Amino acid sequence: MVVRVVDASALAALLFGEPEGAMVAERLGDARLVAPALLAFELGNVCLTKCRRHPALRTALIEAFALRGRLPVEEVSVDHDAVLDLAQAVGLTVYDASYLWVARQMGAEIVTLDRQLAAAAGG
Repeated sequence: MVVRVVDASALAALLFGEPEGAMVAERLGDARLVAPALLAFELGNVCLTKCRRHPALRTALIEAFALRGRLPVEEVSVDHDAVLDLAQAVGLTVYDASYLWVARQMGAEIVTLDRQLAAAAGG
């Protein structure tokens, strides 16, 4: 089975009904999905930001956030020292470098909407 690393930007597009959601769903296909264990924190932050920007949508946004548990994403631990080294080497945040580190360890493609992370991953 194909393994794909999925980041918070891509999953947020799915959960919160963003225009890129359909493209993300197509790219994920029926792959085994993995992400570093910080995924829920990042999705929570996306939800909080959206709630602050659109208070009238708070209930719907929180309900969408709750759906994250239904997504078949396996969260994995990372080597934090190696991730820090990688972040420094490629110019990413430690958060984004975590996804890149997982992808490199698993020989997997990254599904992301983040241009810097996509560039660092080679595409």
